[in-house]
Amino acid sequence: MKKEDRIYVAGHRGLVGSAILRKLKNEGYDNLLIRAHKELDLTHQESVEKFFERERIDHVFVAAARVGGILANNTYPAQFIYENLMIQSNIIHAAYRNGVKRLLFLGSSCIYPKACPQPMREEHLLSGPLEPTNEPYAVAKIAGIKMCQSYNRQYGCSYACLMPTNLYGPNDNFDLETSHVLPALIRRFHEARTERKPRVEIWGTGTPRRELMHVDDLADACLFVMNLSDRVYEELKDPLGLILLNVGTGKDLPIRELAETVARIVGFEGEIGYDTTKPDGMPLKCLDVSRMQGLGWRARIDLETGIRETYQWYLENLAEIP
Repeated sequence: MKKEDRIYVAGHRGLVGSAILRKLKNEGYDNLLIRAHKELDLTHQESVEKFFERERIDHVFVAAARVGGILANNTYPAQFIYENLMIQSNIIHAAYRNGVKRLLFLGSSCIYPKACPQPMREEHLLSGPLEPTNEPYAVAKIAGIKMCQSYNRQYGCSYACLMPTNLYGPNDNFDLETSHVLPALIRRFHEARTERKPRVEIWGTGTPRRELMHVDDLADACLFVMNLSDRVYEELKDPLGLILLNVGTGKDLPIRELAETVARIVGFEGEIGYDTTKPDGMPLKCLDVSRMQGLGWRARIDLETGIRETYQWYLENLAEIP
């Protein structure tokens, strides 16, 4: 990307989009295009097409999506599959029709099968059944990956797909109904501490393992991939045109250990219980990140530092402290 290129960040208010936007600004890219939902409904094809026709965009980061944890995925499966299919299909097709040079599509590690070998490699995609609790979301993201692959294959596009591990950081969603595990833990332990509750109960057994990465590391990876040479892009394509890269730390830990770490950082000294009647989700979910490391990129923010920074952001922006 050149500094003067017109760059569109779809979903700039979310966890991932806001991190990409911060990174672009810090790196000196100032010809940035952003639109709030009230300005541009990405599920509306005609609106998206007109936006791309008008703005003459060079590069696109597709960070817009409906996302959430196990509860949200189980409660709103129709919204998760419909909205994500519409958003990504409209953006990818409009990008092709209007000559976008490069597009970066962001998926999720939940695209891999429930019983996927560990660590999960890119070639494990579509090798087995998905985890039922997030299948509609995963199917939508897999469709986006296959759409990018197909446009590369048929039209010679340069659309890359990054599959990040579980993310956290500033601008995360701390709503207990729709959040992922780490922000939910931060909020619950903070509220339990301030309200002097003796016990916090966690969903599931605490035994599933999760890999977590700070969103600023993902933003760094996004710019790294977007700025790879044309030669490397061609080398990364599989025989059918797919560019698929896992992005993570390559390290995981049990939910139980994560909960204990968050409780310590937040200052909650009560008991931690586990509601085994609630679902665990995927038992193991660690990415093989050797392809990204082979290209010269590695995550840099350690989990302890990242959780402390995220908790501080929560305190400064969302927490009600007596």
